[in-house]
Amino acid sequence: MGVFVFLPLVLPLTAWPVARLAEHHLHPRAATWLLSAVAAVLALCSTLCLGLLMVVGTAQLPGNPLPDGWSDPEVRAAVPYDEIAGRIAIPALVAVLLACMGTAWRHLRVRRRAERALAGMPGSPVAVLPDSAPYAYALPGRRDRIVVTTGMLAGLNAGERRALFAHERAHLAGRHHRFLLVVQLAARANPFLRPLRTAVAYSTERWADEEAAQAVGSRRTVARAVGKSALISRGSPVPTLAHFADAAGPVPRRVAALLGPAPSPRIWPPAFTAVGLAAWGATAGTTVSALSSANAAVTLFFILHAATPM
Repeated sequence: MGVFVFLPLVLPLTAWPVARLAEHHLHPRAATWLLSAVAAVLALCSTLCLGLLMVVGTAQLPGNPLPDGWSDPEVRAAVPYDEIAGRIAIPALVAVLLACMGTAWRHLRVRRRAERALAGMPGSPVAVLPDSAPYAYALPGRRDRIVVTTGMLAGLNAGERRALFAHERAHLAGRHHRFLLVVQLAARANPFLRPLRTAVAYSTERWADEEAAQAVGSRRTVARAVGKSALISRGSPVPTLAHFADAAGPVPRRVAALLGPAPSPRIWPPAFTAVGLAAWGATAGTTVSALSSANAAVTLFFILHAATPM
């Protein structure tokens, strides 16, 4: 394996320029799918890499429960600086697992709490809460619902309310919460993937903006609704739930995009352009990372199998 076993840990650095180009130039739907897939694959590969380093690097430590054959010099020679890398990999892998479990648990806890809060309300697709605090978000579940407060509705006119509901319906129809959760978990698994988390949070909002503009028939109405909501909204209760507007987010960019022409419906850009090269670069980097991790895993499996006493 050699130094290539460390490759999945650093390959996520290549996602930074890709995320920047994708969120600016790709169609929001294509950018969401591409960046979410890249984040998921790179996060899995880096986590697998940590696991391999831990197994090989700690097999020779006294008192470990691993077979004695796994500390054979041939096994240890497969990973450079095996003792140092193995010992560092233990707390790193534990931190990754705890961070991912915490993110998933917070997501489920907030969803359950929101569902319990709506338990006594009519089973309509839209739940209007009598709350002066203005916010709105899409709540997925066995029965998808749009949650909005009276404070938010009071700040919008009729056309802007239609834009809000169309935006939230687009979030539910596109299952955007899944993309948001995937990139949140990926960013916890490898901090180098945090730019993808930010990019996907933006692209899902832009995706819903474009769907709402088609449903309402006016890009300017959606832009006005997004801008007004951002001035009064406090956002979503959790980052993995899609919401209409957050003053801390890239609202000016969303408004500017809505006031401009609609993005090209083409899913994949031409190859010989900056965006096309970025998209192919992301695909190539993800493939290299996956193949590197798979090669390391298969090679280590055969080495450990050969070293395991029968």
